[in-house]
Amino acid sequence: MSELLIRGAHTILTMNDARQELADADIRVRDGVIVGVGHGLESTGTTINAAGCVVTPGLVNTHHHLYQTLTRAVPGGQDALLFGWLQTLYPIWARFGPEEIFTSAKVGLAELALSGCTMTSDHLYLYPGGATLDDTIAAAGEVGLRFHATRGSMSIGESGGGLPPDDLVEDERAILDDCIRLVDRFHDDSAGAMVRVGLAPCSPFSVSRDLMRETALLARDKGVMLHTHLAENDEDIAYSLETFGCRPGQYAEDLGWVGDDVWHAHCVKLDGREIDLFARTKTGVAHCPCSNCRLGSGIAPVRAMRDAGVPVGLGVDGSASNDAGNLVAEARQTMLLQRVARGADAMAAREALEIATRGGAQVLGRGGECGQLREGYRADIAIWDVSGIESAGSWDPAALLLAGPTRVRDLIVEGRVVIRDGQFETLDLSATIARQNALAGKLAESL
Repeated sequence: MSELLIRGAHTILTMNDARQELADADIRVRDGVIVGVGHGLESTGTTINAAGCVVTPGLVNTHHHLYQTLTRAVPGGQDALLFGWLQTLYPIWARFGPEEIFTSAKVGLAELALSGCTMTSDHLYLYPGGATLDDTIAAAGEVGLRFHATRGSMSIGESGGGLPPDDLVEDERAILDDCIRLVDRFHDDSAGAMVRVGLAPCSPFSVSRDLMRETALLARDKGVMLHTHLAENDEDIAYSLETFGCRPGQYAEDLGWVGDDVWHAHCVKLDGREIDLFARTKTGVAHCPCSNCRLGSGIAPVRAMRDAGVPVGLGVDGSASNDAGNLVAEARQTMLLQRVARGADAMAAREALEIATRGGAQVLGRGGECGQLREGYRADIAIWDVSGIESAGSWDPAALLLAGPTRVRDLIVEGRVVIRDGQFETLDLSATIARQNALAGKLAESL
């Protein structure tokens, strides 16, 4: 039996149902589970002094392409819209192999961890040079984050009217067979699972209608979740209307892609009917504000979604379209963009942080055990030092998104310390960065 005590926090933002906030309080953890939140708690295990710190649930990232951390700020794609950006990057990604996928995933996961993230999904939809989803799952195991890997896919190349080059698409039967292999090997539906697997065709413009439908049937047979991109920008809407004769929301509904076991990335261009559909069916949305800005896609109607009851979480999206992987920065951007669109009272700092924690946990199907600091929940905890320059002069240090650090001091996942005093306990970060930069340089030279 292992125990951990977080003692004397300036403020604990529990994000529980009452949105309780505790001053000068403690959290007690036993065997990866929170067993106490309150004052004057005692423990026989390790103690972390949290004086001068705000403690929050670990942040949850609901959409990422970890492999893209190897292709940040690529010339030719820096100022393009979505489709042009993809066409610039596809030929570079085609040169990847297992080491590129593994190393870029480690870097992306480490970056997320430093920004307070304890659980992340990943959408890997291309497998060049013999790479597999196993490579990213291995990376998550090394870094120590809770991981929801999704087996993405592309099956319609340029010769078939799709967007990706033909050498990056796969046979649909082979895709489904590999989905079965991965779920059977890695998916863990038990409480506190560190790895779960979802099924995730890349987008309506890179897979067939049949593959979308067959993937949904397979996922429900296996009891796993579904994920894809949807309604990302005006080009996306135009493609759907021209190719399918309907808007993306109807296309998703017709193929069984709505429900509380489904979440869609971006959804910048959802209309009122589609928002109502998602609210009625509890279909989740991964909101990616920085990527949406970077690609000029627009401001997603998050306020309208939340008001209607759509489950919304945050995503950093790929680091080639952001070009960062800082999840707390995404929460701040969410708050700011809704204020730009709807007024200064459209979203408070605490609501945006709520979306980043319990909101994301709900979207990934973990709302009953993650995203809150309360007894019986998993011990996924972020500790933020508010005694430094970022918070100096703040009258409300718990309003982290207004004035606060963007890196954690300590990060705990399933009761295990991953970051202590700003340094990783689980990997050699300097060596990982050096290897990443060497791989990026090699790719650039090969072009």
